[in-house]
Amino acid sequence: MLLYSPMFDRYDEGHCVRDATIEGPNMRHAENRDADNGFNWRDTLIWCGIPVAIVLLVRMFLIGFYVIPSGSMMDTIEPGDRVITSKLTPKVFPLQRGDIVVFKDPDHWLQEENSGHLGGDYLIKRLIGLPGDTVACEGPGKPITINGVAIDESSYIRPGVDPSSFAFKVKVTAGHIFVLGDNRANSADSRYHQDDSSHGLVPISDVVGVGLATYWPLNRIGLLSAHHDVFKDVPEGSTD
Repeated sequence: MLLYSPMFDRYDEGHCVRDATIEGPNMRHAENRDADNGFNWRDTLIWCGIPVAIVLLVRMFLIGFYVIPSGSMMDTIEPGDRVITSKLTPKVFPLQRGDIVVFKDPDHWLQEENSGHLGGDYLIKRLIGLPGDTVACEGPGKPITINGVAIDESSYIRPGVDPSSFAFKVKVTAGHIFVLGDNRANSADSRYHQDDSSHGLVPISDVVGVGLATYWPLNRIGLLSAHHDVFKDVPEGSTD
């Protein structure tokens, strides 16, 4: 027994006829949706809001920007240089000797280095001693020693400047670091604050980042080297 079908009948005759059942409200709805594919306020929010949010999060948690007003880190960093820092150190990654650190004013250092801060209450120096280290110098013409080992700072200290113009010896206590400027002749650093509450040391909790690069002016763009190799022969200190 054969069943009659109009659809089969059309195809059997060799015709390809559009089935009228495809037309109707569903097709018109699809056509209307296809026509309404321009940007609306939701698209604007997504494409503009998300990038802005990402930039803000990166700025808040990953990187910092600072303008250097003084010569305490010359010739590594010149006055007027703009520096980008990583906030992941020391929060995620540990500090290392040689790191260029940005930190909050530990104990009124800015009063003696009134032009050497970064705006607000921040300063920038090079980390020389970690907790447990003994940092010392016998005076002009003598090198800095860490745990009894002399280090060669010629790769970053300003040419013609002594590692220290006077003798000192400091034991770095737990939770603190010892910092010096690369321009030792013009840097009120850890050497000059041994009578304050932290004995010239910077609490690690006050470190807000480590310098990565200079990004302005254009002729000064470049990475900032920590010169970790300078400290490769220094033995670990003891906090006992």
